[in-house]
Amino acid sequence: MFSSKWPKNLTFSSQKLKFMIKKINISEEVVARLFKSNKCVNGSLHFDKETGKITFRAYNRQYRSGEPHEVTIKNLEFGRIAESRQRIKVYESIPKKIGTQRICSVLERETKEAQIALIDLDIINQ
Repeated sequence: MFSSKWPKNLTFSSQKLKFMIKKINISEEVVARLFKSNKCVNGSLHFDKETGKITFRAYNRQYRSGEPHEVTIKNLEFGRIAESRQRIKVYESIPKKIGTQRICSVLERETKEAQIALIDLDIINQ
Protein backbone atom coordinates (compact mmCIF):
# COMPACT_ATOMS: atom_id res chain seq x y z
CA MET A 1 0.00 0.00 0.00
CA PHE A 2 2.81 2.44 0.83
CA SER A 3 6.26 2.74 -0.63
CA SER A 4 9.25 1.48 1.29
CA LYS A 5 10.32 4.95 2.41
CA TRP A 6 7.39 5.22 4.86
CA PRO A 7 7.77 3.75 8.34
CA LYS A 8 6.62 0.17 8.72
CA ASN A 9 4.43 0.94 11.75
CA LEU A 10 2.03 3.06 9.65
CA THR A 11 -0.81 0.61 9.11
CA PHE A 12 -4.50 0.79 8.32
CA SER A 13 -7.06 -1.74 9.47
CA SER A 14 -10.02 -2.65 7.29
CA GLN A 15 -12.28 -2.91 10.35
CA LYS A 16 -11.42 0.36 12.12
CA LEU A 17 -9.27 3.31 11.19
CA LYS A 18 -6.65 3.82 13.86
CA PHE A 19 -5.56 7.39 14.50
CA MET A 20 -1.94 8.02 15.26
CA ILE A 21 -0.01 11.15 16.07
CA LYS A 22 3.10 11.82 14.01
CA LYS A 23 5.60 14.57 14.66
CA ILE A 24 6.95 16.42 11.65
CA ASN A 25 10.25 18.32 11.72
CA ILE A 26 9.79 21.86 10.38
CA SER A 27 12.64 24.35 10.37
CA GLU A 28 12.32 27.65 12.21
CA GLU A 29 12.65 29.55 8.93
CA VAL A 30 9.55 27.85 7.54
CA VAL A 31 7.57 28.56 10.70
CA ALA A 32 8.63 32.22 10.53
CA ARG A 33 7.50 32.43 6.89
CA LEU A 34 4.20 30.83 7.85
CA PHE A 35 3.51 33.33 10.64
CA LYS A 36 4.70 36.25 8.52
CA SER A 37 2.43 35.54 5.54
CA ASN A 38 -0.60 34.27 7.53
CA LYS A 39 -1.28 31.94 4.60
CA CYS A 40 0.31 28.67 3.55
CA VAL A 41 3.86 27.59 2.75
CA ASN A 42 4.35 25.23 -0.20
CA GLY A 43 6.82 22.42 0.18
CA SER A 44 7.44 18.69 0.23
CA LEU A 45 6.80 16.22 3.02
CA HIS A 46 9.16 13.25 2.99
CA PHE A 47 10.79 10.63 5.17
CA ASP A 48 14.38 11.53 6.02
CA LYS A 49 16.58 8.42 5.99
CA GLU A 50 19.33 10.04 8.07
CA THR A 51 17.18 11.06 11.02
CA GLY A 52 14.43 8.48 10.58
CA LYS A 53 11.75 11.15 10.88
CA ILE A 54 9.21 12.81 8.61
CA THR A 55 10.45 16.24 7.60
CA PHE A 56 8.95 19.17 5.73
CA ARG A 57 11.12 21.03 3.25
CA ALA A 58 9.73 24.37 2.00
CA TYR A 59 10.13 25.49 -1.60
CA ASN A 60 12.24 28.65 -1.90
CA ARG A 61 10.60 30.27 -4.90
CA GLN A 62 11.75 33.63 -6.15
CA TYR A 63 8.68 35.65 -7.01
CA ARG A 64 8.84 38.21 -9.77
CA SER A 65 8.17 41.84 -9.10
CA GLY A 66 4.96 43.48 -10.25
CA GLU A 67 6.54 44.99 -13.36
CA PRO A 68 4.70 44.29 -16.61
CA HIS A 69 6.64 42.11 -19.04
CA GLU A 70 5.42 44.04 -22.05
CA VAL A 71 4.43 47.64 -22.66
CA THR A 72 1.84 48.24 -25.37
CA ILE A 73 3.11 50.77 -27.90
CA LYS A 74 -0.01 51.00 -30.06
CA ASN A 75 -3.34 49.23 -30.38
CA LEU A 76 -4.20 48.28 -33.95
CA GLU A 77 -7.58 47.36 -35.44
CA PHE A 78 -6.95 43.61 -35.20
CA GLY A 79 -4.02 43.48 -32.75
CA ARG A 80 -1.35 45.47 -30.97
CA ILE A 81 2.36 46.30 -30.89
CA ALA A 82 4.18 45.58 -27.63
CA GLU A 83 7.71 46.20 -26.43
CA SER A 84 9.52 43.91 -24.00
CA ARG A 85 13.07 44.23 -22.73
CA GLN A 86 14.62 42.55 -25.75
CA ARG A 87 11.97 42.49 -28.48
CA ILE A 88 9.30 44.37 -30.34
CA LYS A 89 6.24 42.12 -30.71
CA VAL A 90 3.37 42.46 -33.17
CA TYR A 91 0.20 40.56 -32.28
CA GLU A 92 -2.47 40.04 -34.94
CA SER A 93 -5.78 38.19 -34.76
CA ILE A 94 -7.84 38.46 -37.93
CA PRO A 95 -11.16 36.61 -38.39
CA LYS A 96 -11.23 34.04 -41.20
CA LYS A 97 -14.70 35.01 -42.35
CA ILE A 98 -13.53 38.22 -44.07
CA GLY A 99 -11.75 36.23 -46.81
CA THR A 100 -8.19 35.76 -47.98
CA GLN A 101 -7.90 38.95 -50.04
CA ARG A 102 -9.14 41.18 -47.23
CA ILE A 103 -6.86 39.36 -44.74
CA CYS A 104 -3.86 40.14 -46.95
CA SER A 105 -4.86 43.80 -47.25
CA VAL A 106 -5.41 44.05 -43.46
CA LEU A 107 -1.95 42.55 -42.85
CA GLU A 108 -0.31 45.04 -45.21
CA ARG A 109 -2.19 48.01 -43.72
CA GLU A 110 -1.43 47.06 -40.12
CA THR A 111 2.22 46.35 -40.95
CA LYS A 112 2.51 49.90 -42.31
CA GLU A 113 0.80 51.27 -39.18
CA ALA A 114 3.24 49.28 -37.01
CA GLN A 115 6.21 50.69 -38.94
CA ILE A 116 4.93 54.25 -38.51
CA ALA A 117 4.36 53.68 -34.77
CA LEU A 118 7.92 52.36 -34.34
CA ILE A 119 9.38 55.33 -36.22
CA ASP A 120 7.36 57.70 -34.02
CA LEU A 121 8.54 55.91 -30.89
CA ASP A 122 12.16 56.15 -32.06
CA ILE A 123 11.80 59.89 -32.72
CA ILE A 124 10.20 60.46 -29.31
CA ASN A 125 12.92 58.50 -27.48
CA GLN A 126 15.75 60.47 -29.13
